[in-house]
Amino acid sequence: MENSISAPDVRDLARFWWIPLIVGIVWMIVSLIVLQFDASSVSAVGLLAGLVFIGAGLSDLALTMVVDSLRWLYAGLGVVLIIVGVVALFHPQDTFVALAAVIGWFLLFKGTFDIVVAFMNREFPLWWVTLLAGIVQVGLAFWATGYFGRSAALLIVWVAAAAMIRGITAIVLAFSIRDLKA
Repeated sequence: MENSISAPDVRDLARFWWIPLIVGIVWMIVSLIVLQFDASSVSAVGLLAGLVFIGAGLSDLALTMVVDSLRWLYAGLGVVLIIVGVVALFHPQDTFVALAAVIGWFLLFKGTFDIVVAFMNREFPLWWVTLLAGIVQVGLAFWATGYFGRSAALLIVWVAAAAMIRGITAIVLAFSIRDLKA
């Protein structure tokens, strides 16, 4: 089975294992900050979600510089996330219900992507954490799109969960890369 990282890239990538670690820690902090928002402000929720989407998109675009295969998938996901984030920033009040649906779709695609990546990287000891994060994201996606009594508080929890799962997968990636040094 082919790795998502080519052999010459492994040594270069292993030196920078700490970068996804820092990115993961930042995502975890963002998830905690998100939970501090006041649910009474729909605009704040829309703006916050837009920023989270843009951050996730930039993160995926940055990954295109270090992965070999699936580069096109990271790039496509990054561009889509940035576009969705910009739309959310410009129309935070008008897209509250649509934003919940978008988060559901985002979680579905990102969860499916994480599940596929986990199975492709089973040689890494922590591959199962990425698999578990993907399964949780897919479950949250069904909950987000199927629950029609959406509230600002629930949307905040979904955004926080998405940011936290991003953080977890980035931290797992960091330690998987660090293990490549050996």
